[in-house]
Amino acid sequence: MAEWTIDTTVGELLRRERGREDGGKITDRWPALDLGTAYRVQDALLDRKVRAGQTIVGVKLGLTSRAKQRRMGVDAPLTGWLTDAMTLPPGEPVAVGELIHPRVEPEIAFTMGARLTGPGVTAERAMSAVESVHAGFEVIDSRYRGFAFDLPDVVADNASASRFVVSGRAVSPGGLDLAEETCRLDVDGRTVDTATGAAVLGHPANALALAANGLAERGMAIESGWIVLTGGLTDAVALQPGRTISADFASLGVLSLTGT
Repeated sequence: MAEWTIDTTVGELLRRERGREDGGKITDRWPALDLGTAYRVQDALLDRKVRAGQTIVGVKLGLTSRAKQRRMGVDAPLTGWLTDAMTLPPGEPVAVGELIHPRVEPEIAFTMGARLTGPGVTAERAMSAVESVHAGFEVIDSRYRGFAFDLPDVVADNASASRFVVSGRAVSPGGLDLAEETCRLDVDGRTVDTATGAAVLGHPANALALAANGLAERGMAIESGWIVLTGGLTDAVALQPGRTISADFASLGVLSLTGT
């Protein structure tokens, strides 16, 4: 490509997503792509999807644990958008062939009862806007080869967003100690990882506040009724046809996802 711009980057990322193929880092071809420009790419990508008929249903956070930041070679959490086209009803299998190289991570998810807008949102204020808490899974699917990217790359790629599911069991946030909420991750009945809510910036409310304050810098807010995925609690697990991944939460219940 002769010249890289916001529009051409959006076009390239959409081409990869629709064609179910990965590619090299955009920053290798467009070294001037910085974090601020990457978020403008992300918003333009969302606008293209909305104009095609999709509806915004929430936001997601990514790379909220230090361990995952080190593993992916980045140094900060990030946010992305969720649309109705990404939503999976509980119990519905994931068509792996529609994706590139999907991975699944368990998350604590919020349904918002009130609009949350920054700047200056604290964890306490963030939780006061939450209507219910759910067990969740995010299916991430990077459009970069081998999930290899720099921070601007993954931000532009809408934080690897692909599919997500939240449990139909809604738990009131009152009385929950989400920092101590345990999660056991099983693959085909075998435990592969465990974590607590503290893996997400010390407490999922900190992730929610970070998202609200970050969106405020872009003139946006988290709307009532939206879903917020607060970030992976454990390492992401590859999703394959016939593989069942389950997350057993102490208070939020059990959620399972199967590839087909």
